[in-house]
Amino acid sequence: MQRRAFIGSALGAGALALAGCDAPHAIAGGFTGIDVARGHALRDGAAPGGVPPVLRRTQVVIAGGGVAGLAAARALRARGIEDFVLLELEDQAGGNSRGGRVQGIACPLGAHYLPVPGDEAHEVQDLLEELGLRRRVAGRWEYDERHLCHSPQERLFFQGEWHDGLLPVQGVGATTLAQYQRFSRRVDEVRQAMRFSIPAWRAAAAPQRLALDAVAFGPWLDAEGLDDPHLRWYLEYCCRDDYGAGLAQVSAWAGLHYFASRHGFHAPGDDNAERDAVLTWPEGNGWLTQRLAAPLGERLCTGHVVTRIAQARDGVEVDVFDAATMSRVRWQAERCIVALPVFIAARVVENPPAVLRHAAAHLRHAPWLVANVHIDSPLADHAGAAPSWDNVVYGSRGLGYVDARHQALDPTPRATVLSWYRPLGPSAFDGADGRRQLLDKPWGAWRDELIAELSVPHPDLAERATRIDITRYGHAMAIPTPGLLAQLGTDGVVVAGRLSFAHADWSGYSIFEEAFTRGHLAGSA
Repeated sequence: MQRRAFIGSALGAGALALAGCDAPHAIAGGFTGIDVARGHALRDGAAPGGVPPVLRRTQVVIAGGGVAGLAAARALRARGIEDFVLLELEDQAGGNSRGGRVQGIACPLGAHYLPVPGDEAHEVQDLLEELGLRRRVAGRWEYDERHLCHSPQERLFFQGEWHDGLLPVQGVGATTLAQYQRFSRRVDEVRQAMRFSIPAWRAAAAPQRLALDAVAFGPWLDAEGLDDPHLRWYLEYCCRDDYGAGLAQVSAWAGLHYFASRHGFHAPGDDNAERDAVLTWPEGNGWLTQRLAAPLGERLCTGHVVTRIAQARDGVEVDVFDAATMSRVRWQAERCIVALPVFIAARVVENPPAVLRHAAAHLRHAPWLVANVHIDSPLADHAGAAPSWDNVVYGSRGLGYVDARHQALDPTPRATVLSWYRPLGPSAFDGADGRRQLLDKPWGAWRDELIAELSVPHPDLAERATRIDITRYGHAMAIPTPGLLAQLGTDGVVVAGRLSFAHADWSGYSIFEEAFTRGHLAGSA
């Protein structure tokens, strides 16, 4: 706790230093990537209503152009179904997995990596093979090393210097190391007692799983006697990283799933430790969604706000507002794949089925902020581990930053973009008003928070930064709250009449594998 206090004091001092001196240049920037007003028009009932004057027909309507919607479109095309339309609210498909550019440098606007998928995610494996990212060599699958995260991969700024990995190790006491070992053993025991998989619904809802789902991760750790502040900080970081909320908000199942569904938790000195291989690109998972969207052509309609989905006697009606032409269109189709977040689907589906109403009543979402910072030259650094792809400051509100040029084959130091991630769901760092904070705080306030946090390891950041573009997600990801798995069930495909529902929300948490698999299955049905 003393180290946390030290870091907090340093962050405060950084903010005061920034406010108290003249920056050598103004930092340009603003909010980008998400049209908040467009989404709120739907929420507030301001989108035009009535019967649309234009009628169009197609075989299948896909509502929502995130990962699930794009996967559904790919699956339809694989079946030979080309008569479909994909309707997307924003001006670019991809949802939380979109990419952009700042000063000409590609960077992520959301999710920035994909762990190498396990055998349960065979639909994702097939996609990676199709995109040339993996191939079979001498009977074994190999991944294209150009797309695997280059070393060094992760480092932590802790006690005034950088350390390899994200688990605080150097300078901690024997009690901390012992609790790392105890938690590692508990993860292994849980893995042996029950199955974990990604997609999660492919593991049976065993009694042990439901018991872990019923309690929050923080109280579960308390009952296990795992109270070390360094371990708890790391686990809080992990939960905020994958779920947008902290130990007190996510279920014990979710907290353990983070480790048990992949390579486990490895304490210092574990000779069998294996770091997860991840695929990453300068534009993050936008590299994947851009390739999923490219073949769709005119079938992809961006800037289209779905205002109503209704099942009729002979098909489905989908009413849409085209933001570019300010016109309204009604699509008639045989069926609709609803690849929208559940809370939006519950608003636009007329007479929503019980399964949709039930899911919407139990799901909670975490807001997120992603800031892309263009710097004109490499930053000053502290001693310790070398600059890495993922760089985290211990005790901070943010989750650190990734470097857009980390995958570059040219090692020449030059300008780059740092992508800073800031979850705003309930946690030890933030209260329950994260979404209001996200929307109400001006760009300059987020700029100052970012500069203050990252100036601790990089004191010249304000001098080097030229532009900061900020993307805000009011409902970025579902939070796997206690009891949610029991409420959602374990079905991979949710169908109600002519409507098929496909979104990561139906898994209770948001990762690429969950969204893609659900979209693929909906498009394959």
